[in-house]
Amino acid sequence: MSVYVGIDVHRKRSQVAVVDEGGAVQVNRNVPNGVESVLQVIGELPVGTPVAFEAAFGWGWLVELLEDYGYAPHLVHPLRCKAIASARLKNDKVDAAILAQLLRADLLPEAWIAPPAVRLLRALLRHRCQLVRLRTLLRNRIHAVLADHGQDRPAGCWSGPGRAWLADLSLPPASRRVIDDDLALIDALIEPVARLDAQISERAKTDPRVKILTTLPGVGELTALVILAEVGDFSRFANARKLAAWAGLTPTVRGSDLVVRHGHISKQGSAWLRWILCEAAQTAKRSPEFALTYQAIARRRGKKIATTAVARKLLTRAYHLLADADGTAGPKNPTAHSRAVPADRTRPEGREVTKPRASSQNRMSRPRAAR
Repeated sequence: MSVYVGIDVHRKRSQVAVVDEGGAVQVNRNVPNGVESVLQVIGELPVGTPVAFEAAFGWGWLVELLEDYGYAPHLVHPLRCKAIASARLKNDKVDAAILAQLLRADLLPEAWIAPPAVRLLRALLRHRCQLVRLRTLLRNRIHAVLADHGQDRPAGCWSGPGRAWLADLSLPPASRRVIDDDLALIDALIEPVARLDAQISERAKTDPRVKILTTLPGVGELTALVILAEVGDFSRFANARKLAAWAGLTPTVRGSDLVVRHGHISKQGSAWLRWILCEAAQTAKRSPEFALTYQAIARRRGKKIATTAVARKLLTRAYHLLADADGTAGPKNPTAHSRAVPADRTRPEGREVTKPRASSQNRMSRPRAAR
């Protein structure tokens, strides 16, 4: 008899529900996070039992636990799952049971579980980016203190002469303490950032895909590795448009009948991927490959939207480059079929051949006077 498990994961505790093949709830228990406590509920279940859980905070340990003990983990898209399983009564017991029921009915909106190697690379790259962001925050605080006292050095404050200028600057004790502490923290970040950069550089040399992606304007080794780590397996996307939609770089569409409204980008998917692509687009938009496109969109929609458009084009180009390198590139439009006109069909005398109208410009959508 088959059983299905749903787990509502939280930071310290999780709700575990077990449902049998007929849909009856066998167990629904709240346990603290950990190997022993979770196995007390599901440890007797057969190997290969499917387990569903949302992509909540800190789900990595649960994937490792389930894979180590032979269970089949199913990561659930939290936003889509809430749309499917909305209920008037909502608590941890209900959520865990609904996950198990959706798993039993094969209605789960599943998300891709990255392999351990990809998750480790993501952690390394994100840690490096967070340290650099912290360094930028500390530098901005020093600039804010200097601005409060009307001080500035156009040549910069972080080189040897700039640090000497900061040391000789006459400031009140509180401001001097802020600057000295921030400089000490900046110096403390030099060694870990340099060590991470060395590891990233070694990793980039061993991955041939990095060399392919660095041919794109604005894409260096770090940017290429972040793209590869955040996307993971490019072959799981049928085309570049689906990849862009997964990355949250496509506009939202709200349509009903003949009314269609296009909004801003969805911003779903990896925020790190969108960030690194937009950073690369700041350089790519000045290259000959993207300059004309950027300028045309910037005149109509503004610079921010134009930069986002270049970021999407970079991701599309990356998809096609990797697909060509792997030999998996398919036709540009596999759904398009050539429609040959039979030789015996000729145009009647006196009849004008017109271009077919689009679906949004059909006969009923035109004013009566134009019919």
